[in-house]
Amino acid sequence: MSNGFGNGAHPSRDEDPFEEIREVVESFRRRFGGGGGSGERGGLSPWPFVAIGLLIYLASGIFIVGPDERGIVLRFGKAVREVGSGPGYHLPWPVEQVLKPSVTQIRKEEFGFRTVDVGPPARYRPVEPEALMLTGDGNIVKLEFIVQYRVKPEPDAATDFLFNVRDPRSTLRVASEAAMRQVIGSNKIDDALTDERERVQSETQDTMQAILDSYRSGIEIVTVQLQDVQPPDEVSDAFKDVISAEQDKERLINEARGYANDVVPKARGQAARLINEADGYRQAKIEQATGESERFLALLEEYQKAKNITRTRLYLEAMEEVLPNVDKVLVDESAGGIVPYLPLERLPARSEGGQR
Repeated sequence: MSNGFGNGAHPSRDEDPFEEIREVVESFRRRFGGGGGSGERGGLSPWPFVAIGLLIYLASGIFIVGPDERGIVLRFGKAVREVGSGPGYHLPWPVEQVLKPSVTQIRKEEFGFRTVDVGPPARYRPVEPEALMLTGDGNIVKLEFIVQYRVKPEPDAATDFLFNVRDPRSTLRVASEAAMRQVIGSNKIDDALTDERERVQSETQDTMQAILDSYRSGIEIVTVQLQDVQPPDEVSDAFKDVISAEQDKERLINEARGYANDVVPKARGQAARLINEADGYRQAKIEQATGESERFLALLEEYQKAKNITRTRLYLEAMEEVLPNVDKVLVDESAGGIVPYLPLERLPARSEGGQR
């Protein structure tokens, strides 16, 4: 029975279900194996499969770096280059491989305590050997802090992070604890307990970054946060009294400043008023003295012109000013002494009293 392809050498597909597969294999054999016609039954050439396997092997070198990652290409274990986010290609394993560390992930390390349960509520376990530190004034403080860090978003920083230090996390912890002890050891205990916490954090962060940069660790310190700063339990009550006294001192200082701000402006205003009054009095006296001197000079000029007339006029003017203000007594020499007198200036007042 013919299948429509020749003289009926092969059975139909209904009779042989593998006929189609056989035709595909025969076609590959004729094209790549260099075999004869359709009647030959030689073995298949391995080269097509080798080519396909080679393509798959070469395609395995394609990689994609995420937006938060840096691609580090290693050639036989040695870093040869860094690539940014996006697709890339490297020679397939075992010649090259790609590491893709995150450069945006914020990592955190805890010092002086450990988080046991994130909660809620969160629970913590103290680690006193890390927390106890010696201050610059010879006291001991129990200090807990957190360091947040990441890989620097700079060229070659990811390579430094992976290969320049054996254990970046341990290196960071040692550098952080050393930097904090150095800063606390150069400051007084009150600086860490009261209002100098921000400065202590800033100095510690700068010191940590300097240490890590000297190692070329590729680590960037994002922030240093003091979580809990307090004296050891043995002297906690005494330090609470000290803090309370410091707060009382600040309160009294603020009250004194408020009183000064109230009294000083009043005193300054009163002083300015007295100065103005004194200036006015001085000016009035100067003007008065100037006027009197000018009047005296004018009088002297008239006196020099007519001495007798001027002398008589001055006497009369003086009497006009003096006599109205004194009691007058009439003396009769013929009576031989002082006699009763008639107080003429008092008669009007007495007469008014009599009529009442």
